[in-house]
Amino acid sequence: MVIPDEAELRRRVGLLSLEQKVRLLTGADFWALYAEPEAGLRRLVLSDGPAGVRGESWDERDSSANVPCGTALAATWDTGRVEAIGGLLAREARRKGVDVVLAPTVNLHRTPYAGRCFECFSEDPLLTARIGAAYVRGLQRSGVGATVKHFVGNDSETQRMTVDVRIDDRTLRELYLAPFEAIVRDEGAWAVMAAYNGVNGSPMTESPLLRDILHGEWGYDGVVMSDWTAAHATEAAAQAALDLAMPGPASLYGPWGDALFEAVGKGTVDEALIDDKVVRILRLAARVGALGDSPSPPELALDAPDSVTVAQQLRDAAAAGFVLARNDGILPLPRYRPGGLPGSDRRLRVAVIGPNAEVARTMGGGSATVFPPYTISPLDGLRTAGLHVTFAPGVVSHLRAGEARAPWLLRPDRPVDPGTGAEIRFLTETGELAGSELRDGATFMWLSGFARVTEPVARLEVRCVIRATVGGVYQLGVSGLGRYRLLVDGAEVLDVTLTPPEGADIAEALMRPPQQLAPVQLAAGQPVDVVAEHDVDSSPFAGMGTLVQLNLVPPHGTDDEEIAAATALAAASDAVVVVVGTTAQVESEGFDRHTLALPGRQDELVRQVIAANPRTVVVVNSGAPVLLPWAQDAAAVLLSWFGGQEYGDALADVLLGDAEPGGRLPVTWPASDEGLPSTQPADGVLSYTEGLYIGYRRYDRDGREPLFPFGHGTGYTTWSYESIAVPADGAGVSVCVEVRNTGSRRGREVVQVYASRPDSALERPAKWLAGFATADADPGETVTVRILIPERAFQHWAGQGWSTEPGSFVLAAGPSSASLPLTARVEFP
Repeated sequence: MVIPDEAELRRRVGLLSLEQKVRLLTGADFWALYAEPEAGLRRLVLSDGPAGVRGESWDERDSSANVPCGTALAATWDTGRVEAIGGLLAREARRKGVDVVLAPTVNLHRTPYAGRCFECFSEDPLLTARIGAAYVRGLQRSGVGATVKHFVGNDSETQRMTVDVRIDDRTLRELYLAPFEAIVRDEGAWAVMAAYNGVNGSPMTESPLLRDILHGEWGYDGVVMSDWTAAHATEAAAQAALDLAMPGPASLYGPWGDALFEAVGKGTVDEALIDDKVVRILRLAARVGALGDSPSPPELALDAPDSVTVAQQLRDAAAAGFVLARNDGILPLPRYRPGGLPGSDRRLRVAVIGPNAEVARTMGGGSATVFPPYTISPLDGLRTAGLHVTFAPGVVSHLRAGEARAPWLLRPDRPVDPGTGAEIRFLTETGELAGSELRDGATFMWLSGFARVTEPVARLEVRCVIRATVGGVYQLGVSGLGRYRLLVDGAEVLDVTLTPPEGADIAEALMRPPQQLAPVQLAAGQPVDVVAEHDVDSSPFAGMGTLVQLNLVPPHGTDDEEIAAATALAAASDAVVVVVGTTAQVESEGFDRHTLALPGRQDELVRQVIAANPRTVVVVNSGAPVLLPWAQDAAAVLLSWFGGQEYGDALADVLLGDAEPGGRLPVTWPASDEGLPSTQPADGVLSYTEGLYIGYRRYDRDGREPLFPFGHGTGYTTWSYESIAVPADGAGVSVCVEVRNTGSRRGREVVQVYASRPDSALERPAKWLAGFATADADPGETVTVRILIPERAFQHWAGQGWSTEPGSFVLAAGPSSASLPLTARVEFP
């Protein structure tokens, strides 16, 4: 794409007054920049996007294709597939009028305790860089900007707004900056987001790393924007190469606007800095087609998020990321039982058990959250696949009450086909009706005001009908921030003011809001009118975010009773699929995890089901590692991540052998929580004392065995590693690895190459990932994959630059970091 040159961009900047230029450096609202017709700039729209492109509203009526989470994409080790997902997200962005997507997240999995691991790709900088670069290519080749985030050191959530992360220079360069360098310098990302946290004493929006590294070393010509509300200083942020303080307007958020205008007037900020920032914003606008006569982005087919084309792409992508960590031969499952009388039902009888089987998690919490047009659960997918399926929840995994849903939640005053959802009424200070909406679901969130209502809103009313399916005590309640009243058939059952935990930021407050419940006795079939009232200005985050969630817990047996029912069902079945996992209160932006154990009594459920029927497949529905103390007793363990809207169908494809479980672990899966880095700061400081030793590097150093090693995963065939060669290659080191499919069906292998330096004069990890490639082969077929190892793979940071230690490096190839049967040497003089 040809964009205006520097001189033309500066000519356009020269047409603007100082006031106009300063105004462009803060958003016009929560998601968009001001239009500036004199410079040819139209309104430029940004949107959250890691798991889908939300657009400017958080509203289920404007649904988004929900793609598999970051760890699921990285688990494919397939850059072509991830680039295609980036292309899908670009089409979604264009469909929603979005110019720049706030993704990908390329922070590392320093520790599985980090609450946002699901949104990041991997513990390894090379894998993160390769997957992140593919994601960026897919977006930007379609004319949509990518925003690489969060620069840098935002590898956990605790005190993320204020924490000062201390990282030694070599670790910073070799691990945490490495993915940003590869994507920004080599791939040409158009935007970078500066993180909330500080690094080595400087908040990232004021850090010298922005100018010294991004501009000075990497020659970056794109926009550096703040994370939302991360900019606090006027002069320091302006001088540190921050270009855009989000969100806006400046009168409500951020330190710029009038304050920056005055700083230029006083001479404490050079106007040339302002001009440079505006040039970068205009360059970004030109790249996405938002600047005057700049080239238009390529035409794209804008498929609906529920189209057959999108569904198939997401279904295939989810299956490609599933990691078959253990299989004693039970998988793939047959569709039919052997034998049986003529005319009898010979379908395989499968007991589907577990709290995540009926309501699966397809994405993590926080800015990665979108409203998909539909979600296919494991139970739905296996039923559709034609098996004889029975179901039992087993236990309750949620530590909190979930949102009200079908079949209990109905819209009010709709006697015929009422639908699942509620009516929202917007009321003014005087109690007059300012507007109303019929909505699906029971969670309603607005950011920065109520876009569809023109008058000021003082109070919300959420009206619905709850209809009992069985008689008993139902727990009804609300979640949110501020004052709420709950009325059931006109009688008040709650009047409560809900406050977030001390020190919680807005993400935690909105993703894990406080809640209050009240018991309501209902007879079978009885409907009741429910009204939840909320005073908008009572929220401590009024103006930034408003949340009302209706909660419902129907009558249910005790965990002991539910486990007993589940084990009886398992014992009577041909095979069992248990789906366990985390909840929205465990993995989300805004807070870290304090335990890696599955919530509730899920471990006990799995053990008892395995005892009742050893033909048990356990599916783990989490975005990051959890402890699996029963793993060696299960016939199969499938790690399925947060698989997006097609999760259930993809799961059925893999369990029945219609698709290969193509994933390999992008993160080491621990056997225990021993020796894992902490996310908890001390006196506001989080020190990365482990240095270079995170993930598999730490296990190697300590001589400990994880549950499943980095890179691990099996498919439905077997492979033999035949030979390795290192032919001369002027562009770097080229490694050729020959592998043979020794199984009975076509399959896919991820060939991994690790480097090591025996007898090094430096402290180094025992090995580190240097390159990888995929191989597809028919039974008995031998294929050779060529893996180019860049020079950087052999270099270390030597204080002022990169250096290669002379001597012999070992390159080892194999199917995982723990299985490397082939080795070769390469010499550096």
